[in-house]
Amino acid sequence: MMAKAIRLTRTGGPEVLEYVDVEVGEPGPGEARVRHHAIGLNYIDVYFRTGLYPMPLPSGLGQEGAGVVEAVGEGVTHVQPGDRVAYAGRPNGAYSALRTMPADILVKLPDAINYETAAAMMLQGLTVQYLFNSTYKLQAGQTILFHAAAGGVGLIACQWAKALGVNLIGTVGSEDKGELALAHGAAHVINYNEEDIVARVLEITGGKKVPVVYDSVGKDTFIRSLDCLQPRGLMVSFGNSSGPVAAFTMNELASRGSLYLTRPSLGSYAATRPELEAMAADLFEMVSSGKVKIDIHQRFALADAAQAHIALEARRTTGSTILLP
Repeated sequence: MMAKAIRLTRTGGPEVLEYVDVEVGEPGPGEARVRHHAIGLNYIDVYFRTGLYPMPLPSGLGQEGAGVVEAVGEGVTHVQPGDRVAYAGRPNGAYSALRTMPADILVKLPDAINYETAAAMMLQGLTVQYLFNSTYKLQAGQTILFHAAAGGVGLIACQWAKALGVNLIGTVGSEDKGELALAHGAAHVINYNEEDIVARVLEITGGKKVPVVYDSVGKDTFIRSLDCLQPRGLMVSFGNSSGPVAAFTMNELASRGSLYLTRPSLGSYAATRPELEAMAADLFEMVSSGKVKIDIHQRFALADAAQAHIALEARRTTGSTILLP
């Protein structure tokens, strides 16, 4: 059967995203066919589109969606036709009305969570879940630094931190974004266009600095992030929206007090079915309880995916962005 989808045959700017008809086959062993109701937009999609993260071409794009299972292949038992499902993870191909995909990343949606919310929260919400529970186990009363606090991941992180009793210092690029982060539970905000991040962190913490920094910005913030850490603190570099981190020597970690550095990815934390289901259950509970609200601030038609990418790269988006098939 035919379905509309975004495809790219070369890497480059948003103009390489083509809205075309594709053939969607029957699911093979371990696969499911899912009809999307909503699709998530994430910065990792830009990395694949530009070629920063290589992938075989031609290819689909997108790693997050929510919809209904239409058919399942041999050996698939955890979901069945008619189930409401959501997912985040590879392979690329979520920018489509319909897709046949590996079933192992699908999780059933609770009735309390609608398709748009699910599509907007799976990748970003599961990211915050592992960052705060596994990469570094946050404890009530701690003060942490989280970059890009008004973005999709950031606004979830602000709320999740508040629910845990953690004081989140969020960096933002404008006054409006700072107000947004504070409204979502950030304890403090630093406007990096007007304030010195390191000086403000020292001021807020009374000179103690922070035990962990969560940095998805990359090149522009990396060294300053290291400067905000306590001795033996953990630098969590989980993205590079400003570009890849430049080469540095290990002495950068030693000279600041035996720092730790990790570059985590969702796939490593949700590597097994039990891990994924436990993480998703935690996320669903946080959202269903109202402790974390998912803010969808931008909606684009699937056909307008290129416009969505332009807005994302220009930092004109806040909260979550979804595509609607």
